[in-house]
Amino acid sequence: MNIMKENLKVSTAFLLIFLISSCSSFSFYKVPVTQGNIFEEEDIEKLQVGQSMDQVQFILGSPMIKDPFHSNRWDYLNLITIGDEKIVEKKLVVIFDDKNLLSSWKIVSE
Repeated sequence: MNIMKENLKVSTAFLLIFLISSCSSFSFYKVPVTQGNIFEEEDIEKLQVGQSMDQVQFILGSPMIKDPFHSNRWDYLNLITIGDEKIVEKKLVVIFDDKNLLSSWKIVSE
């Protein structure tokens, strides 16, 4: 009877160690989250100086930020995260001249 109690204690100890170690390495599935505008290199290659705002919006879509104080500047943001980790973070700044024609653009990767 004493041996059975010892075997039960040892079995219980192994079971607890197994459960504790398996739970400590357990992590939930983290879903990739895409935020902002998705713009690819091929979209940016379609941009040409002198294009109208409508043409740029047709190529890239609606900008994420239209600053009311700088109406000639559009900002496109692209952010992909998994959990707390940032996988992709890109920013495209598009500048128009006084005639609302495309004058320049710049990609900022952080």
